[in-house]
Amino acid sequence: MKYFIAACLVTLVFSLNGFSQEKNTTHKVEKGETISQIAQKYNVTPYDIYQLNPDAQGGLKPNSILLIPKKGNAKKTIAKVITHKVEPKETLFGIEKKYDVSNEALKKANPDLEKLGLQIGQTLVIPSNTVAKTTVSTPEKVVYHIVFPKETKYSIAKKYGITIEELEKRNPEIIPNLAIGQKLIIKGTAPKVAVVVPQKETVKPIIPKVSPKINYIDYAVKPKETLYSLSKMGGLSQENLVNLNPALANGVEVGMVVKVPESASFPQEVVIKKAYTLLSKNSNDRKKLVLLLLPFNLTKIEGDTVNSITNRLRKDKFLNMTLDFYSGALMAIDSAKSIGVAVDVSIFDSQETKNSSNISTLHQQNSLESADAIIGPFYQNNVEKTAALLRNSNVAVISPLSKDIGESVPNLYQTIPTADALKRAVFEYMIAKGGNIIAVVDKKKESVSQFIKQNYSQVQFASLQENGTLSAESLKSLLVKDKMNYVVLASENTGMIKWTMSTMMSVMASYSLELVIFEPNETLDTDEISFENLTKLKLMYPSITRENESAEALIFEKEYRKKNKISPSTYATRGFDVTFDTMMRLSQGKSYQETVDSTATEQVDNKFEYYKKPDGGYTNKGIYILYYDTDLTIKEAE
Repeated sequence: MKYFIAACLVTLVFSLNGFSQEKNTTHKVEKGETISQIAQKYNVTPYDIYQLNPDAQGGLKPNSILLIPKKGNAKKTIAKVITHKVEPKETLFGIEKKYDVSNEALKKANPDLEKLGLQIGQTLVIPSNTVAKTTVSTPEKVVYHIVFPKETKYSIAKKYGITIEELEKRNPEIIPNLAIGQKLIIKGTAPKVAVVVPQKETVKPIIPKVSPKINYIDYAVKPKETLYSLSKMGGLSQENLVNLNPALANGVEVGMVVKVPESASFPQEVVIKKAYTLLSKNSNDRKKLVLLLLPFNLTKIEGDTVNSITNRLRKDKFLNMTLDFYSGALMAIDSAKSIGVAVDVSIFDSQETKNSSNISTLHQQNSLESADAIIGPFYQNNVEKTAALLRNSNVAVISPLSKDIGESVPNLYQTIPTADALKRAVFEYMIAKGGNIIAVVDKKKESVSQFIKQNYSQVQFASLQENGTLSAESLKSLLVKDKMNYVVLASENTGMIKWTMSTMMSVMASYSLELVIFEPNETLDTDEISFENLTKLKLMYPSITRENESAEALIFEKEYRKKNKISPSTYATRGFDVTFDTMMRLSQGKSYQETVDSTATEQVDNKFEYYKKPDGGYTNKGIYILYYDTDLTIKEAE
């Protein structure tokens, strides 16, 4: 009887298979094959294959058999199937919004996304019952952005994937300046506000009560303060406080400057006249002279008959950078004078391009050798020429912005640490902490592999598979339980980054782990990479600037905004730091070189810790080691 039943089942299976084979064919999966490759081979879509093989959505196994619909049969299916070819700079977020599909649904229809990430030229299957959004019948949803401290037009445009020109076109009021708290339109068209004209009514006149005039002051938000605590201290309701400060609608952030009644019971800020100073002044010496050689290029601007000054300011990034640096330097000069620093400052137009300047003319007309220190020019080639010109006078020439290593001139001081110095700083930190260091380096970063092997032989390398992806088992095998495991990642490939992070996340319960990079990585700023996971892995990296929330830094920002009606940019803060640091060094009764040999300083965002290069000249190794903390802030590693 058992044999009879078995025979019937076999007959039934073969009957069903025979019915299926009339319309479908089969494919044996080879090692390394993907659904997309198989679909292209048979001229069908991945969706067609998933329809007949639901288990394939969980991944393909070598030697497994797939049912493949024949082309004629596939046409019935693909009538409702939508595909999308990935273009450069597209993100999952943008594609999901375009087709109104969830992240989960898109990844379910395209399982390779989870492991390999989004690839240019890749064909995605868009789950059925979804169509690309159009703006014909449904108006585009308006997206707003509130401007926060330290944000720029560039950073805001980059965040939303638009150009600066598009941002300014939608918000013409920001063309001259960007102000904190401004409500910007990113997408869509803001609804027009109807003006309601009140109807005339015959009413008895009401004598209004005269309320005393309320004066407001600016208050910088301190750590751990909330909207509730601010409203209590300010004697206002939370609603009134937000109405007074619209930026608070998006949350309270440390360092935000809010308006509050003058009578508010806020803790009084301590006025620190010696803010940002690590050196005490010494007036027992002659008055020192500092020269600033900045590339305003006024002759070129005055001779420009095509562009107005306004248009030039909009287009010329180099001029904007110069003006920002200059505004910070002026703040430094005022700050130094307020505490009695006896240093004179003169400012000249260096009229420079990358390969030319008017330094020789300035030297002939103004005797540059009489200066004690010179800040500038900006371009490395020009600052080297200036240092060489004044070598015999031993005038300190300070390069404020160049990242080039350049020539080793004895009196030249490079303020920006080199790329190699950044790498060494983070490795020295990990070694000092006694950590177990593992490198995950993709094949396109051979120079990084060579740097590590030549300088840090104790670093272990995780193996890569034949297709260039990380071997998760290799990484796990290198982890140590009784130490902090630093995983140094050198890759811009979305798939490798996600796979490395996923592997680390899977073993966090058993090991102490921290993800490390030592150079900027734009891929980490895309929608493809989970910011929350970066904080869980405490992403660590070296930086020439820090996130300074000290009382002194907040005072600087407040005073800068008060004077310039805008928050200080990175270049403005650097202009302040370099200029103030130079003036304070010269106020010690010593030469600039003597203070450099004996003292390291720290200003608002920058650290100046110079060391003498073997072949001459000085370079800065003032570097911060920063990390993403789980409270979504960036902190300095101790």
